[in-house]
Amino acid sequence: MSKLGNLGARLHHGEIGYDFVKNRKIWYGISILITITAIVGLAVRGLHMGIEFQGGAVFTTPKNMSASVSQAEGYAEEASGHDAIVQKLGDGSLRIQIAGTDTAQSDQIKEQLAEDLKVEAERINADLVGPSWGDQIANKAWQGLGIFLVLVVIYLAIAFEWRMALAAFVALIHDITITVGIYALVGFEVTPGTVIGLLTILGYSLYDTVVVFDSLKEQTRDITKQTRWTYAEIANRSINSTLVRSINTTVVALLPVAGLLFIGGGVLGAGMLNDISLSLFVGLAAGAYSSIFIATPLVADLKEREPQMKALKKRVLAKRAQAAAKGESPEDDVASGPLDDEPDDAAAAVVGARNQSASRTRGRGRPSGKRR
Repeated sequence: MSKLGNLGARLHHGEIGYDFVKNRKIWYGISILITITAIVGLAVRGLHMGIEFQGGAVFTTPKNMSASVSQAEGYAEEASGHDAIVQKLGDGSLRIQIAGTDTAQSDQIKEQLAEDLKVEAERINADLVGPSWGDQIANKAWQGLGIFLVLVVIYLAIAFEWRMALAAFVALIHDITITVGIYALVGFEVTPGTVIGLLTILGYSLYDTVVVFDSLKEQTRDITKQTRWTYAEIANRSINSTLVRSINTTVVALLPVAGLLFIGGGVLGAGMLNDISLSLFVGLAAGAYSSIFIATPLVADLKEREPQMKALKKRVLAKRAQAAAKGESPEDDVASGPLDDEPDDAAAAVVGARNQSASRTRGRGRPSGKRR
C-alpha cells in the first residue's frame, strides 16, 4: 500500500506519468470499435425486455421443484403458445415469465402448469403486468434518462465550460451504448433494476470525469500568461494526478458488484441481481475508461482549436526550440515559471522525471548552501 501511495504522490507532483492525451487517437479507435460492436449486437439481437416493460404474467412455483429449467420452459410454452423464460431461484423454486398474456389466459396457463409440474394450482403464485402499464414504465425510464443527461450538460456548462459539458456528454453516451450493447449480446433481461443500474453507473462515470475536470480547471487558470506548457500537456498532467484515485474508486466499487454478479446471480440464481449487477459491472468499467481515455483528451482536442490555445502552443514550441538551440532546458526560464496561483510543484514535468534546473543547483557544495 505504501508503494501505491508513493506512486500516487509521484503522479500527482508530475515526477512520472503516461501521455494519455498524446495517444488519444488510439483510445478513440478502441472506443469506436467497442461502440460499433455494441451497436451491431443491439441491432442484431435486440434487447430482451422484461415483463415489467412489455406486459405478461410471472408464475412462481413452490420451493424445491424436481422439474428442470428446460422441462418447465417446455411446459410453459406448450400451455401458453408464447416464448417463456424460466429461472431457477436459490430456494429451488422456478420463476416462469410469459409475455403477451391476459387474466383469462393466465388462469388457464396456471392450471396447465400445475398439472404438468404435479403441484396444486393454489401453490403457484401468479402476477400479472398489463401492457399499458409496461409502456408507462418504459416511457418514464426514457424520460428520466433524458432529464438526467440534460441536467448534467447544463450543470457542467455552468460549473466549467461548454467544451467540458460536451466531452462529459459524449463519455456518458459512450458508457450507456456499451452497457446496453453488452446486455443485448449477453441476452439478459431488461428490468427496472437495469434502469436503476444505468442511472447509478452514470453517476459514477460523471464523478470520475468531474474530478479530472476540476483539477484541469485549476491548473489552466491564466494559462496564457506562461510559455512552459500547452493546454494538452496540462490536461495530461490532470489525468495523471487523479489516476490512482480514479482506479482506487473503481476497483472498490467493482468488488462488491462482482460479488453480486458472479456469486449472487450465478451461484444463488437470483434473477434480479443479474439484471442490476451486470449493468453496474459493465457501466463502472466503461465509465472509468471514458473518464480517463475519452473525456479529458476530447476537451484538450476542443480547447486546442481555439486561437488563444493555438497561439500559446506556438509560443511554447518556439521557446523550447530556442532553449534547445542554446543547449539549455526550458526549466531554466524563470520568467515562464508555474501558472499563477499554483504551487511550485505544479510546473513539474508533465511526462517523465523532472529535470533539476542548473540555476537551482548553484550554491550547493558551500557550507551554507546559499548563493553568493
